[in-house]
Amino acid sequence: METEKLTDCRNSCVIVLPSLNPNEKFDSVLDGLLEAGFQRIVIIDDGSDREHQSHFERAEAFPECSILHHEVNRGKGRALKDGFLKVLCDFPDAEGAITIDGDGQHLTEDIIACGNRMLAEKKSVILGCRNFDLPGIPARSVAGNKTTSRLFHLVYGIQLSDTQTGLRAIPMRYLSRFCGIEGERFEYETNMLLQMKRWGIPFAEQPIETVYEDENAGSHYDTIKDSWRIFRIMLRSLIHRR
Repeated sequence: METEKLTDCRNSCVIVLPSLNPNEKFDSVLDGLLEAGFQRIVIIDDGSDREHQSHFERAEAFPECSILHHEVNRGKGRALKDGFLKVLCDFPDAEGAITIDGDGQHLTEDIIACGNRMLAEKKSVILGCRNFDLPGIPARSVAGNKTTSRLFHLVYGIQLSDTQTGLRAIPMRYLSRFCGIEGERFEYETNMLLQMKRWGIPFAEQPIETVYEDENAGSHYDTIKDSWRIFRIMLRSLIHRR
C-alpha cells in the first residue's frame, strides 16, 4: 500500500492551475482535486478583478493550495512559467507538474490518468488530448485545433491530435528549461511543443473526455488575437528553419 502511495501522482506531483476571473466551475474543479486526494496545488491568479477574488480566498483556506497573485493580467504563458518556478522552489521533491485549466474541461479522472502515465513512462510529457470528431464541439474549437494539427504535421513532422490542450503532465527534469521558453500568453503552449521537438523530449497522447459547456463561454482564448500569435510563431519558426 505504501509503494502505491509513493507512485501516485496525487501524492508526488504538483497541480499548476492558472486562472483569470474564475467562476463556480473553478470551485468545482478545485473540489474535485481535493476530494481525489491531490496534496499540492499551485494556483496562479492572473490579474483577476476584485469581484472574482472570493474564489481565490476560498482556495487559500485549504492547506493543499498555494496561491500566486499577478497584480495585472500577464497571460497564461507567464502564469504557467511562474507556477513552474513555484514548483521548483517550494516542491523540489516532486516528480513533476500537471497543468490544468479551471473551466471544467479537464475531468479529475483524466488528470489522474495523465499524471500516473507520466510517472510510469518517466521521461515523456503526457498530453491529455480531446477527440474533435465528436458531435457538439464548438465550431471555432474544431477549426482551430484541426488547422494547427495539420500544420504541425506538415511543417514540423509532429503528429498530435490536440495541439491546444492545457492538460499536460511534465516530468520535473524539464521544468527548469520550460521556464525559459518564449511566450507570455496562449502562444507559450505552442512554443512548448516546438521546443520539445527541438530538444528531443518525448511526448505521448492520453485520450481524455471532450467537455464543452455553454459553447466554452468560460474560455479567455481570443480566437483572432491568440490564433494570430500562434500562427505567427509557427511562421517565424518555419522561416528560421530555411
